[in-house]
Amino acid sequence: MFLFGVASAQPVITSGAPDKVGVTIYRDPNRSVDSALDLENLLGFALISETRTVDLPPGVVTIRFEGVASGIVPQSALIFGAAIREKNRDAALLSERSLLDAFTGQRVILRRNNPATGTFTEEIATIRSGTAGVVVQTAKGFEPIYCSGLSNDLLFPNAPTGLSAKPTLSMTTKDQPGGRRTITLVYLSQRFDWQANYVGEFSADASELNLFAWLTMASSDDTSFVDAQAAAIAGKVNREGGEDDNGAPDEEESLNRRYNCWPSSEAMLAQAVPEPVYAPAPMAMRMEKMDLEADAAMIVVTGARRAVLEDLGDLKLYRIPMAVTVAARAQKQVAFLVKPRVKGAMIYRAQHANDLETVQMLFRFKNSKANGLGEPLPAGKVALFQQGGDQRFLVGEASIADKANEEDVDLVFGSASNVTVESG
Repeated sequence: MFLFGVASAQPVITSGAPDKVGVTIYRDPNRSVDSALDLENLLGFALISETRTVDLPPGVVTIRFEGVASGIVPQSALIFGAAIREKNRDAALLSERSLLDAFTGQRVILRRNNPATGTFTEEIATIRSGTAGVVVQTAKGFEPIYCSGLSNDLLFPNAPTGLSAKPTLSMTTKDQPGGRRTITLVYLSQRFDWQANYVGEFSADASELNLFAWLTMASSDDTSFVDAQAAAIAGKVNREGGEDDNGAPDEEESLNRRYNCWPSSEAMLAQAVPEPVYAPAPMAMRMEKMDLEADAAMIVVTGARRAVLEDLGDLKLYRIPMAVTVAARAQKQVAFLVKPRVKGAMIYRAQHANDLETVQMLFRFKNSKANGLGEPLPAGKVALFQQGGDQRFLVGEASIADKANEEDVDLVFGSASNVTVESG
């Protein structure tokens, strides 16, 4: 909880959600180009800008901003539109960890699922430990409920007072006249990242490349930002960090359900339980995928929904021209580059100092307007295709580092099977 004592003596105004929000994502500068985005371990960050309207009574007021990013760095928060005296982050979120902490030593209901029959049974249990592995006590004794591999759930009688279902930042104003205020809240948040994903198709003689690129944005935050003005920054920005505002790992990540499990008869039984059989995706999901594919085709053809390139000092900003939802724990792709007929040359290369028997295939081009390109190329992976008859075939994958205008680009995508090199 937060804001006891002094804060309780003044009015509290709650802003449930922003009127407008902007999300600008910065890449993790230490992530390799060959490393895929991992939603469980995103180490980039985002600059969040929220505009909210509040009606304030006169005097000193506490404003609660609900629905901020759960990875917010509170010390980075700035307020425009109100004179602020202090700010606090509500760290007591309604989560499994906070429920276990609140009910340790108290009775709850333990629900078990029989995998053979699919039936559920319930019994009274007392939580004895929830910090280094969840241990409960039932009429049969003590047991770790998450170590068996079976489906066990804890049902809590109520939500403890003082827990918030939404990430919340609170701020206390100075003495002010009151009235309707438009407030802009700007802060940094962890758990975001982005990368470029390229798709290229060689011409029949491999002298040209039809190049298309997606901007892939990822968020592992618990908050979704609906109808956001989204953008991505290309280039390396120096920033210290890596922990939450308390210097500790994320509370949900610290709740490792397999931590400190020990052999037991229940665990041995779990080894004999067959893997669950999942039903096929419903038609709605398949239709959604088809719609996305159709949408992607529309982007390629019209180009009206591509991210727009802007200069930002020595960095490059890719602004998405329409409002989008940056969803919690999800990825989003937006087209940002369409360059047909990029001129280059296919090259076979063997490195004498390493292995002459391995002959690399690469496509080399100069990033210039004369060759059909001439735009910055953010780092990312490249999937390369070529037409064969009436079908397209994948011929290889390559990586590309950050490339500026007029730089040479080598897309090394495979080894030649019909070319040999001999040392004379």
